Amino acid sequence: MSPSTLFLWILSSAIYLTLPVRGLGKTVAPEILVKPNIWGGASTQDIEQVLNSTARQIWPYVPRGSRATIQVERSRTGPIVLFRRGERGEYLVRLDTEKTFWSQYAFQFAHELGHIICGYKKGDRSNLWFEETICETASLFVLRKMADEWKSNPPHPNWKAYGPEFAKYAQNRIDKHPWSESQTLAQWYAQKKHNLNEEPTDRPRNVRLAGQLLHYFEKDPTLWGACAFINQEKTEEKRSFRSYLHDWKKSCPKSQQKELVQKLITLFALGQ
Repeated sequence: MSPSTLFLWILSSAIYLTLPVRGLGKTVAPEILVKPNIWGGASTQDIEQVLNSTARQIWPYVPRGSRATIQVERSRTGPIVLFRRGERGEYLVRLDTEKTFWSQYAFQFAHELGHIICGYKKGDRSNLWFEETICETASLFVLRKMADEWKSNPPHPNWKAYGPEFAKYAQNRIDKHPWSESQTLAQWYAQKKHNLNEEPTDRPRNVRLAGQLLHYFEKDPTLWGACAFINQEKTEEKRSFRSYLHDWKKSCPKSQQKELVQKLITLFALGQ
């Protein structure tokens, strides 16, 4: 291999493995490993391509200095990312899907990526409902972006026609759990705040709220970078939602991230 050819090969590899993020440097793409022969006939290679496409929609907005490894296995009791890690420190994600239901793979995997991005950990569950809502937002965000990507760059040329199904999947969830247009986020929170921590995974509620947050993440996806600091101050000590959001803002290292979190604080009418 000539020196010029070698240089081009190294350069193309670097471009493939790292994606620029506006003002956040570079993020190394995660290594996704799918356990084979447990997906109702879907090939491991095809599943990995769908999951890599899923990660490409959101991961580049999150600043990470090292490459994460995500081991994906089958679940029969619902999707989850485990608190424990694998022998090599890899994240352990389980998806409850099968065959070639690509939208379901993407939806579930994006949700669990949301937890990973948020730095999920054990501790006070008072505000877990909001993290779960952020993860629902991640699923909607990713599905809509995948529909765009697959218009011109599907994993296989013959998969191009499937692309619109991702957007339909997301829209069906939004339509199934509509938001009252006459209600602001601040009004909604004032009405619901006393019961939010009782059921963090209330899917209809979380999807309804995620549909409202989605616009802000789509308008400025760097907000996902701020999400990397949302659980920085999480401990066993119980905190109000107001404290949770303000601690998140303090934990963000960049002024742009702080401004983005402040927008959310303002939307919920929780002060400056």
